[in-house]
Amino acid sequence: MDNLFVRNKGFSALRLLFCPILCFASFIVTLHLVHGDLSYSIPEEMKRGAVIGNIAKDLGLDLRTLSSRKARVDFEGTRKRYCDMNLNTGDLVTSEVIDRESLCGKKPSCVFKVDLVLENPLELHRVSLHIQDVNDNSPKFKKDLIEMEIRESADKGNRFSIEEAHDADIGQNAVQRYNLQKNDNFILAVDSNKVELVLENTLDREKQKELNLLLTALDGGSPQRSGNVVIHVTVLDANDNAPVFSQAVYKASLPENSPPDTIVIKVSATDADEGVNGDVAYDFGHLSDEDINVFSIDPKTGEIRVSGVIDFEERSSFEIRVEAKDGLGLTSYAKVIIDVSDINDNAPVIYLKSLTNPIPENVSPGTEVGIINVQDEDSENNRQVRCSIQQNVPFKLVPSIKNYYSLVTTGQLDRELVSDYNITVTATDEGSPPLSSFKTVQLSVADINDNPPVFEEQSYSAYVTENNKPGSTLCSVSARDPDWRQNGTVIYSLLPGEVNGAPVSSYLSVNGDTGVIHAVRSFDYEQFRSFKVHVMARDNGSPPLSSNVTVSVFISDVNDNSPQILYPGPEGNSFMTELVPKAAHGGSLVSKVIAVDADSGQNAWLSYHIVKSSDPGLFTIGLHSGEIRTQRDISESDSMKQNLIVSVKDNGQPSLSATCSMYLLISDNLAEVPELKDISYDKNSKLTSYLIIALVSVSTFFLTFIIIILGVKFCRRRKPRLLFDGAVAIPSAYLPPNYADVDGTGTLRSTYNYDAYLTTGSRTSDFKFVTSYNDNTLPADQTLRKSPSDFLSRYVLSLCNVLKVGWYFYAIP
Repeated sequence: MDNLFVRNKGFSALRLLFCPILCFASFIVTLHLVHGDLSYSIPEEMKRGAVIGNIAKDLGLDLRTLSSRKARVDFEGTRKRYCDMNLNTGDLVTSEVIDRESLCGKKPSCVFKVDLVLENPLELHRVSLHIQDVNDNSPKFKKDLIEMEIRESADKGNRFSIEEAHDADIGQNAVQRYNLQKNDNFILAVDSNKVELVLENTLDREKQKELNLLLTALDGGSPQRSGNVVIHVTVLDANDNAPVFSQAVYKASLPENSPPDTIVIKVSATDADEGVNGDVAYDFGHLSDEDINVFSIDPKTGEIRVSGVIDFEERSSFEIRVEAKDGLGLTSYAKVIIDVSDINDNAPVIYLKSLTNPIPENVSPGTEVGIINVQDEDSENNRQVRCSIQQNVPFKLVPSIKNYYSLVTTGQLDRELVSDYNITVTATDEGSPPLSSFKTVQLSVADINDNPPVFEEQSYSAYVTENNKPGSTLCSVSARDPDWRQNGTVIYSLLPGEVNGAPVSSYLSVNGDTGVIHAVRSFDYEQFRSFKVHVMARDNGSPPLSSNVTVSVFISDVNDNSPQILYPGPEGNSFMTELVPKAAHGGSLVSKVIAVDADSGQNAWLSYHIVKSSDPGLFTIGLHSGEIRTQRDISESDSMKQNLIVSVKDNGQPSLSATCSMYLLISDNLAEVPELKDISYDKNSKLTSYLIIALVSVSTFFLTFIIIILGVKFCRRRKPRLLFDGAVAIPSAYLPPNYADVDGTGTLRSTYNYDAYLTTGSRTSDFKFVTSYNDNTLPADQTLRKSPSDFLSRYVLSLCNVLKVGWYFYAIP
C-alpha cells in the first residue's frame, strides 16, 4: 500500500478510521510539517531496513550535499539507534526492530524524537516518530488457574472479583471484552475498573462441590488475540465476605535512586469475617518482567518496599495492582500508582560531533573548527546545561541550535608560539547540587611559512691572516627559522657582488647546509685589508622567505715584506754622494736614509743601524728617524772619504731587514777630491760618459741663452750652508702605490726636498745647500707656489748641477 500522508489535527481521527487497514499493512507513514519539523507515524515491529520516509525530499534537501554536509541522525535520551539515514537516497530507514511496549509501556502516545544534523552550515531538523501500536501481544492472566472457594450460602447477585487480564498493547489492541464459558451458576459482569463473577443461581454443595469455568479475554486487534484462565470454584460453607481495601487507588511519590528496602506505601484491606475467614494476605497482581524485581510487598502488613533500582530516566511511573485475599480465597484488588521524582544524578554528557584537525595557523578569527553537542538525561532544571571553555585559549563556544555549540576561533593563531591546544569544555547543569562534566578537545595548528630565517647576529666579522690556505674556514653564520619542516629548513648562499672588481664567489664560499664560510683563495694584506660580503638565508617554504646579513672579512698582516730603502738608491744604480762641510759641528744633519715597509703595524716599525763605518766614532744614525748626524766636530785628521753601511730592520717576528751603502765626502770643494772616481760604484762608467756628453750637447744652446738673459740673477755666488733641515727629494715614482703612511711607525713620514746646485765657474765650484721643503710647507696641490722665473731658475740650476756632477765623474781619471 502506498504511503498515506495526513496533516495536522485530523491525524487521530483518520488513524482510528483506518485501524483495520493498518493491522494488515507492512507500514504506513504519516508526515507532519509543523514549523519546519517533520513527523512520521510508523507501526511498531517494522523490519530492519524498512523505509520510514524520504527525509531529504520532505525537507527539500539536495541529495548531492548530504555526504559533504555529513548528514546524520542523533538520538536523545536513548543509547539505541532505532533508525538511520541512507545518504545515497535520502531515506530514513529502521536499523532495529522497534517495540512500542518496551519503549513507551502503557502510554497512550509513543513519540520517539530524532535530530537530523547537517554541517557547513550547521542545520538541525527535529523529526518525531509516532510509534503506532500493532496487535502483537495477547491478553494474559497472571495465572493459568484461579482457585476460588465460595460458600453455598452465597446469595444470588453476590459478586466475586477476578483479576483482569493484562495486554501490553494499548487502545483497540488492548483487552476489549471477556467471555465466560456458559454455565448454570455464574455470569460475567465487566465494567471499566474490574471483572466480577456474579452468582446467578445459588450453589448447592451437595450437588456440585467444584466448578471449572473458562474465562477468555479478547482484545480488539485484527487479527484478534485472546487469553484464557480456568476458574476453579470450590463450594464451601459460610465465608461470604471478601476483603475490602481502604482505597480503590493508592498514589505514592518516590525519588529515584531510593535505596533498597525503602517503604513506598502501605495498603490496607479488611475482612468482615472472623477467624481464618477474616485473615487477609497481600500480594501483587500481574507484574511485567521489568517491574517484577523492582518492588516487594509484605504479605501480612501490606507494606510495599523498594527491592531494585529506581531510575527516573528508565521509568518515570509505575502502576501496580495489589491483591488482598482472605483465608478461604476471597479476594479483592486495588491499584497503586507510584510516581518517580527526578534527582540530579546524571552529569551532562559532551559529544564531539565534528572537528577540523589540524587547523592552519592563518585561519581568520571566527572560523568554525568543531561542533559540540551536550545532553543531560535528567528532566526540567536538572537537564538545563551551560557550556563553556577556559579563558586562556583563542577559542570560544557559540550557542547554536538546541544543545549544539560551534567551536570558533577568537584570534590569530601562531604555531611558533603554541602548536597544540588542549581545550577543556565544561558542561554544568542547573540541578541542586549542579553536576559537571569535562571533555578535552585536542587541536593541532598546521604550519604556514610566515617566518623568514633570522640570523643570530646583526652582522658577522671574520678575521683571517694573510697568506692563508685556500679552503680554510673563516667563520660560521647561523640563522633560525621557527617554522616547521621544510618551512623551517634554512639554506645559505652568497649574494652576487664584487670585491676589487672580481666576483665575490672567487674569494669566499658558504656551505649551504651549515653556514660555514670558507676562503676560496689566499689573501694578501698588501692588496686589500678588508671587504664585505652579503650572505642570504632562505627557507624551503612555498613561497620561500629569506633574510640577509653582512659579513665583514678583516685580513691581518704577516711580516712577509722586507723594508725597502728609497734613499740612497740600490748599490750600482746611484751616483749619490753626500758632501760634508769641514766646518760641520757635532750633531749636524749630514744625510737621511729613507725606507718604507709594505707591511703594517709592528711589522712596519723600522729601526736604523750603522753596521759598518770607516770611522765608527764620527757618525751616528737616528734609531727610528734614519737621520745621519755627526757625533763630533769634523777635524783635519778625519779621512775625506767616509763609507757607511746602514741596516734597516722591521719589528716583525721574525724580523726582516735591508742594507744600503752611504758615501760621504768631507770637503768644501769638489776640486779637493781628485780621487772622487774611486768612490764611484757605477760599473758602466762608459755608458754614463756617453750620457753626459749627450746631455751637454743637447743643453748647450739652451744654457747659453739662459745665461745671457739671467746671468746677473742666477750666477751670483752664495755662501755655503753648513746645515740643512731637509732630506733628499724623493720623486713620487720612487714610492710604491700601496705603502701605508702610518705615523710613528718608522716608514716615510714626510717629504724631504733637497736642492743642490753648483756655481757657474769651473770644475772647482762648490756644492751649495739651500733650504728644504717639508709637508708642512707644501700647499694642498703639492706644488710650490713660485713665480715662473723661479721655476725657470730652478730648472736651469738643476740642469747645471747635473751636468757639472756628470762632468766631474767623467773627468776624474
